Amino acid sequence: MAPAKPMTKAQIVEFLAKKLDMTKKDVNTFLNEYNDLIYKQTKKAKELTVPGLGKFYIAKTKRRKGRNPATGESIVIPAKRVVKFKVAKACKDAVIPPKKK
Repeated sequence: MAPAKPMTKAQIVEFLAKKLDMTKKDVNTFLNEYNDLIYKQTKKAKELTVPGLGKFYIAKTKRRKGRNPATGESIVIPAKRVVKFKVAKACKDAVIPPKKK
């Protein structure tokens, strides 16, 4: 059996519009504002917890050695800041139920 394809934004908007009895335009506006809120709060506060889903946070990576895959030459990858996401336990348990002992 082939795995299901991920939903597109248009499919998510359509599903939520039907489920919540709202217009697609209103749902699309909500999703865009929700995403903007997550971006801005993560940038400003360095982390944001979305209850039941997980936590967005900014982490620092260390400078490290790497290799250019095209030439095989050694290179130095500089330290940088990255956005990471840690999945909440409730989300993990809903998607992949814990094994029974």
